[in-house]
Amino acid sequence: MKISVIGCGYLGAVHAAAMVELGHEVVGIDVDAKKIAQLALGLPPFFEPGLPEILTSAMATGRLRFSTDISEVAGSRVHFVAVGTPQKPGSYAADLTYVDAAVQALLPHLGEGDLVVGKSTVPVGTATRLAGIIAASGTGATLAWNPEFLREGFAVKDTISPDRLVYGVAAGEPGEHATALLNEIYAVALAADTPLVITDFATAELVKVAANAFLATKISFINAMAEIAEVTGADVTQLADAIGYDNRIGRRFLGAGVGFGGGCLPKDIRAFTARAEELGRGDSVAFLKEVDAINLRRRQRAINLTVSALGGSVYNAKVAVLGLSFKPHSDDVRDSPALDVAVQLHGLGANVVATDPQGIENSRARHPQLTYSTDLEETLREADAVVLVTEWPEFRHLDPAWVGGLVKNKIVIDGRNSFDAATWRAAGWTYYGLGRP
Repeated sequence: MKISVIGCGYLGAVHAAAMVELGHEVVGIDVDAKKIAQLALGLPPFFEPGLPEILTSAMATGRLRFSTDISEVAGSRVHFVAVGTPQKPGSYAADLTYVDAAVQALLPHLGEGDLVVGKSTVPVGTATRLAGIIAASGTGATLAWNPEFLREGFAVKDTISPDRLVYGVAAGEPGEHATALLNEIYAVALAADTPLVITDFATAELVKVAANAFLATKISFINAMAEIAEVTGADVTQLADAIGYDNRIGRRFLGAGVGFGGGCLPKDIRAFTARAEELGRGDSVAFLKEVDAINLRRRQRAINLTVSALGGSVYNAKVAVLGLSFKPHSDDVRDSPALDVAVQLHGLGANVVATDPQGIENSRARHPQLTYSTDLEETLREADAVVLVTEWPEFRHLDPAWVGGLVKNKIVIDGRNSFDAATWRAAGWTYYGLGRP
């Protein structure tokens, strides 16, 4: 099938290349000429494991191209809208400027039977509004909403072999037509018995934000338990292990630490709260404000531990910060707890030297005042304290004896509870975890 993907950022670029892997012909459209030029050369504009390989493979087939010209969508039967929905400045609400602009740009190029498919995470009610705009255009096109559930670091796998598919479609014949086209697009996944939920627009929109709200709540729950553990002497990692054996709860997302970040969870739970308040149901998700507050408090806790460990002041102390991206296997530093910790320590007068396998350039663009190093040994040498804030494998598996031979003071603040405390203490380190004795 001929497909267009509007928006070639993180979601769109992955989706475009993956659709070619599934056998389709795709044109990716974006207003950013620099990004399009990179993609046309087979070079992803961001780090995502597996994307360079499928992008190169897709380009080699001749069935993938990129353009800044929206008229290039002509001939495509299905148009995926995969643009960003950032948080509005000064507000919790989602900014739908890019979604609305994408749909308006598509309208002159739509024909009878075409399908516009929303992939972006939007406030509930957006799809119904956009469906009305498309219907009023007289093009004969219809709308469906097909939320994405990508995990950064695993986005290629999650697109080609999703754990579920959700179609939000209109009632009657338009919905049947949309379902048939989407089934053709996702034929490989459906043949592999991927669960499929066919529902209405509102439910499809809520699925994504509800999933993110639940995951954020689970992370903040264990971080709230860490706060209790810190004043009682309990060990939150053992607590998480114990309750995680209950299959109604599970161990995943019960890793206490500096909390969540990135381009999805923080802004999505805030946008969900804002939309619920617009609908007169703010009380229903009022708990999400505390989820957000707990999350931000854990960053401050890591900073406070560092200050305390250094005798009450970090002024002129060298602090080696391990990690900048919001999670491993990503270069995304949007709302990153790791970068936030580094910036705040710098603001307190510390000589921060930060390193990350992928996140340095994006961090430098946002916070050029920090000192960055691609050399782990240089980062650690003569450090007064080491702060782990992103659990990259190369950091988690550090040898405490080797690190101890480089630093000035054997003080480690484990912001992800990723180190074995007993091993580090046996190597002479003063170890601080979050929610651990």
